[in-house]
Amino acid sequence: MKDKLINGLNTLLMLNVFFVIFSFLWFVVALLGESFGIPLGFQLWLSLWEPVFTPALGVLMGGAVLTGLLGQLFKRLQAS
Repeated sequence: MKDKLINGLNTLLMLNVFFVIFSFLWFVVALLGESFGIPLGFQLWLSLWEPVFTPALGVLMGGAVLTGLLGQLFKRLQAS
């Protein structure tokens, strides 16, 4: 049961990492396009920052902390 929980959480976090990396690359490309006057979706990226990208970063950070805490908890439970 705990292995399925940890594997599911790790899979979710892995997908979230790829989404965050993709959104960062989109930001860089759109910002470069904005600086050269080429519309590459910078305004769309800005409009999606609060409802999409901020929660994705929060889930990523919270999941990393939760995974670490669960790992320590399971390690202590096995030792005792």
